[in-house]
Amino acid sequence: MRTAETLLRILPMALCVVALVIMLKDSQTNEYGSLSYSDLGAFSSSNQDLILYMMQLLTYIILAAGAISTEVVYLAYKGDASITWSQTCGSFGGFCRKATASIAITFIVTLCYAGLSLISSYRLFSKYDAPVAYTNKGIEVATFQA
Repeated sequence: MRTAETLLRILPMALCVVALVIMLKDSQTNEYGSLSYSDLGAFSSSNQDLILYMMQLLTYIILAAGAISTEVVYLAYKGDASITWSQTCGSFGGFCRKATASIAITFIVTLCYAGLSLISSYRLFSKYDAPVAYTNKGIEVATFQA
């Protein structure tokens, strides 16, 4: 059962990478000319946006996993008498230390992805000019709403 679960986790990731490589390498030349992935604006322009939003989604998922893990390890350290959850780190200290290290690494990963999201957002939105509005006198004024 564990092998099947591991394969079902790895297989979709591998298939996504294969699909990405196939799409990026997709090109054809015939008597009518040539066509490649980069020639199609619908794929090329939205690709950066899609990658940005996927990175942000991944950041939130990893952050949620870290928060949930932190709560569980906190309960393992402190316990909760009202729901009869006993302290387990007194008996399994090595396990709890490794779990705490894993959570710390998870939050470092979250910070890395958040930084990547900020950089990608900056690179994406720096391509566009600030929004411009016209006043009733016909003068262009940059609009920034708070």
